[in-house]
Amino acid sequence: MIVNESLFDIEDQTELLIQTVLSSQTVDQYKRNKEKMRCSESVQTKLVNFLTSKKEFERIENYGSHAPDFRTKQRALRQAKRQLDMCEEVADFRVSETEVQDILDIVSTAIAKTISEDIKVDAGNPFFTKGNNHGCGGSCHAS
Repeated sequence: MIVNESLFDIEDQTELLIQTVLSSQTVDQYKRNKEKMRCSESVQTKLVNFLTSKKEFERIENYGSHAPDFRTKQRALRQAKRQLDMCEEVADFRVSETEVQDILDIVSTAIAKTISEDIKVDAGNPFFTKGNNHGCGGSCHAS
């Protein structure tokens, strides 16, 4: 890579883009939801319960159904995960997290497609439908 004025211009534009994204309402909402989730005693209690269940299940997971209490611990893990996922604060955070990811996917795809339609962009959302080439790596998009 050759360091010249063009590279410095790109860095300046990148910094401007970063500041614009950081000052957006979407990122602001993401930060508020993350803080609400972090400060919620209910969420923290359910998170500890989930992590405890996960640790207990992981200890016996390799033994499969031959392990004592395999199904019981598997069910307890699923129930703890469900309880955590059903918290309003967690759900709100996940929605805002997806909205931020969508912005980043749109920006990265726009940059890549401006350069070439052949550039593959790894979008964080598996249902991301912007652009024609979804980067599957196969020959299905070949011309």
